[in-house]
Amino acid sequence: MALTNLDLVNQCDGFPYPDANSETYLASINTYYQLRVSGYNYALGYMLPSVVEVFRGVPSWEIDDEARILYLTGGSNADERSKAVETTLLAMRQTGHFKVLEKWRGELYAVYGLGKELLFSVERSASCLFGVVTYGVHLTAFTRKDGELKIWTPRRAHTKQTYAGMLDNAVAGGIASGESPFESLVRECGEEASLDEEFVRSNAKACGTVTYWFIRDTRAGGETNLLQPEVQYVYDLELPQDTIPKPGDDEVEEFYLWSVEEVQEAMSKGEFKPNCALVMLDFLIRRGILTTESERDYIEIVSRLHRKLEFPTR
Repeated sequence: MALTNLDLVNQCDGFPYPDANSETYLASINTYYQLRVSGYNYALGYMLPSVVEVFRGVPSWEIDDEARILYLTGGSNADERSKAVETTLLAMRQTGHFKVLEKWRGELYAVYGLGKELLFSVERSASCLFGVVTYGVHLTAFTRKDGELKIWTPRRAHTKQTYAGMLDNAVAGGIASGESPFESLVRECGEEASLDEEFVRSNAKACGTVTYWFIRDTRAGGETNLLQPEVQYVYDLELPQDTIPKPGDDEVEEFYLWSVEEVQEAMSKGEFKPNCALVMLDFLIRRGILTTESERDYIEIVSRLHRKLEFPTR
């Protein structure tokens, strides 16, 4: 059965929306523990109780079961906290506590507090354990051929750690701690699509953000039901007809140049990585291809692509 565009949104944005009168929302929230930094009176993420239990009695961490909070107590500044988090995660990786840590990336993601304060950085593969907000860049590359809009659509390598063999946006990647979204984009364009740096810097257009709250499934690898709120910085790049993206690393198998109809058909078949389908929906809306006349769930889809997350962001 073909997926609707709203189905695609639901697959990626699966966490209930805040509503003080919603039993579903309150029941969901009460299922989890909050992650907090000692001395900061607000949550940075939601964690599964089974994950929190592994931190019981571990140095630099304290659990308040009554309030359902896991506190990071180690360190008094961002560098010290980051070191305490790294020490804990490396030990847990050694003892095989979490499957997601088997996919250690050696990349750090920033965790922000109120006022965009950097509180600590965390290994990319472990960020989903804490349920913290993570950040990425996604670029839609397109060209015009005989007056028709064509979209460059890559297939992820079948050896990828996550979502192997699924379709993706032309360029996508995580923003490393200390890196700006645009510099991340330029780096990823070279690594994933072999696009000229100066061309990207001169022609890539910032188009806002797409936000959602994903609940990880088996395709993401490792433990399921971990919470992953994300912010994706979205860019468009029109390529000349003679510019062909080429895989610059082992993360992409090949690029297809598809019509809008071919892209939409693949989306309806569930062939796109979930968050990439959302970025593509955003592109189609901004280009006037999906409209209030052509899409019955237009208003809900537009609002869902830009949900407000409940934790501090950068």
